[in-house]
Amino acid sequence: MDTEPTVFVVDDDEQSCKSVCALVQSMGVRAESFCSAEQFLRSGREDRPGCLVIDVRMPGMSGLELQEEIKKRGIGLPVIVITAYARTPSTVRAIRGGAVTLLEKPYENNDLGDAIRQALAQDAAGRAEQERRREIGCRIARLTASERDVLNLIVEGLPNKSIARRLNMSVRTVENRRRAVFEKVQVRSVAELTRTMITAELDAPPRGEG
Repeated sequence: MDTEPTVFVVDDDEQSCKSVCALVQSMGVRAESFCSAEQFLRSGREDRPGCLVIDVRMPGMSGLELQEEIKKRGIGLPVIVITAYARTPSTVRAIRGGAVTLLEKPYENNDLGDAIRQALAQDAAGRAEQERRREIGCRIARLTASERDVLNLIVEGLPNKSIARRLNMSVRTVENRRRAVFEKVQVRSVAELTRTMITAELDAPPRGEG
């Protein structure tokens, strides 16, 4: 997968597209332009890192409809909305839809540049968090079913003796499995283990063989 960030510019106005792309390239960032929302959606670019700069008024699907469509599809690209017809309803709709900002044409290049930098940083942070969760999930997947049973009770706050009674095993066995959980999940404390589980949104880890 291509990991270089790209600013995807979606605008039916050719001159406007060229202007935004020139600004992006002057920032040392790659830019790609599309003349319609439909063309962007057909391009297969939605999984690549970067952000979108979209115009509101376009033939066919509007910029705001594109914003809503990528959100519906679970595409996480941050969106910057630009328009020559800024109205309060459009602004509210764009911001409620999660847009980084809405800029009215003619905008200052510095304002658009700042918004692009913010959007790229937001995208990078989101992808790093996704990768972190994936790694945590892989660590937890290494646990046996019995180790996951112990993990769940540790997160509930039970001490080793209570876990032993609940699972009908010796305290020594609980201690060994607790140690294995900490090693495999790569944590050093109950607090860190709990935070890790919350971060990964794995309140109920899948059961495996053990």
